[in-house]
Amino acid sequence: MARRIDGIKEIMKDITNELVVCNIGVPTKELFQVKDRSRNFYMIGSMGLVESIGLGLALSQEETVVVIDGDGSLLMNMGSLITTSHNQCDNLIWIVINNGAYGSTGNQTTYMADMDLVQIAKDSGFENAYEFSQINFKEILDSNKCTFIEYKLEAGNSDAPVIDLSPDEVRDRFMSEIQK
Repeated sequence: MARRIDGIKEIMKDITNELVVCNIGVPTKELFQVKDRSRNFYMIGSMGLVESIGLGLALSQEETVVVIDGDGSLLMNMGSLITTSHNQCDNLIWIVINNGAYGSTGNQTTYMADMDLVQIAKDSGFENAYEFSQINFKEILDSNKCTFIEYKLEAGNSDAPVIDLSPDEVRDRFMSEIQK
């Protein structure tokens, strides 16, 4: 089974002009290594809140927002499922990488590896919830529907380097993109 960095590569091969908001720690470093661009927002902290930031962004403008989250982060803020599903922003795609581990803090096991996050999302009110391996991601990007995607991957971090941008630089270049 592939690891998170492989999943991020798979996701980003279809990303063109969408805004991408990525979960904290190692996932942000991996995204930076795979495809750095000013339309990516790299979370520096606030575990469990990447979806809240993505939802706020989707509510505030019309561009497609793709959130790359982790199962441990979702576990920290399960309420985000209900909040997001009840807003049904047609420009929001929420991808939860479920590798059963808190990757950025030492790969401690989460309780999510054996959970059916697609069913949990549906039970929370998502009309469109899928397993990544069962969809054509490019079609989802073009669908203009609020979508939840579970991406099952193996635990493990890559040796991605530290992002060479300050938090202010990440914020400023991303905000410049939104304001264009």
